[in-house]
Amino acid sequence: MIRLRGVTKAFRDAGREVPILRGVDLDVSPGELVAIVGPSGSGKSTLLYVAGALDRDFSGEATVAGVHLAGLSEGERATLRNREIGFVFQSFNLLQGLSAVENVMLPGLLRRGDAPDGDLRARAEQALAEVGLADKARQPPARLSGGERQRVAIARALFARPKVLLADEPTGNLDAVTGDGIIKRFADLAAAGLTVLVVTHEERVSSAASRVLHLGEGRLS
Repeated sequence: MIRLRGVTKAFRDAGREVPILRGVDLDVSPGELVAIVGPSGSGKSTLLYVAGALDRDFSGEATVAGVHLAGLSEGERATLRNREIGFVFQSFNLLQGLSAVENVMLPGLLRRGDAPDGDLRARAEQALAEVGLADKARQPPARLSGGERQRVAIARALFARPKVLLADEPTGNLDAVTGDGIIKRFADLAAAGLTVLVVTHEERVSSAASRVLHLGEGRLS
């Protein structure tokens, strides 16, 4: 479901090139929950952005959900993300002018020819209930705690029923009980066939993974 071959990425800093990823190879099959661990600045989030069709400035080959990313237009990448990839960002990326339930149903609203708004709202409310936020559906992000905003972001990522879920430190803002519940949810989804790739510092996340990979000095091991 995720296949990376020789992925190399560098940033420019003060006129010099700083390598972040050095020829990364990665295969993640349907139903796998794979955790990537490594120190801050090791390129974990960059790797997720490549796999999530968000970063196109890299060399190498990337295939996600059966689609080769090379050569896709921005519109084609956006369609792929909306239909096949759920992404939980470390910074949440919620729209402040929308309620929690409206943030969750946004991927459906952006699809042409999707279900009627009433059906989308019902699905979004169910997604919020599954992360323990049924009573917060009409609250704007500004009135939610950091942990609640994280759970809204997780509900939004799962709302579109993607084939691939990418999560950047998904439990970093959650208390132990809520975090454990989210990890169990990810494990259950993987058992049902969802492909889950998580970058994390937390041992409780990696302990639930079917594989744990380490990213250091731009290479996976």
